[in-house]
Amino acid sequence: MTRISVFSAPFLLGFDSFEERVDRLAKSADGYPPYNIERHVEADGTERFLVSIAVAGFSAQELDVTAEDNQIVVRGKQKDDSGRQFLHRGIAARQFQRAFLLADGMIVKDATLGHGMLVIEIERPKLAKTARRIEIRSL
Repeated sequence: MTRISVFSAPFLLGFDSFEERVDRLAKSADGYPPYNIERHVEADGTERFLVSIAVAGFSAQELDVTAEDNQIVVRGKQKDDSGRQFLHRGIAARQFQRAFLLADGMIVKDATLGHGMLVIEIERPKLAKTARRIEIRSL
């Protein structure tokens, strides 16, 4: 059975890779770690987004933030210390990977870690809308 896609309309050209990214994000969607996304619009029309991810217990060395292929991928990997003896262990050392798809033109500006929160700042500069006339050549 073939899958019908919203991107299969004949007037949507070049969205194949976008559809693949959306599929990949949908498959990796679990609830850990929790996150917030805030949107701020500056006076000049520039949009800023703050992605805050709850990563309590992770150090900066155990986290990796990568901007690749119009997405941000955040990975966390903690090492399990076998030298410690727990009477009760309610906080597991675990790994995670969380991805956020970015629109064209968005710029990842900064990432900070403090008080158990990883905050990634993303900016979408206001772009001037342009139109240009395409010359029609005769063959």
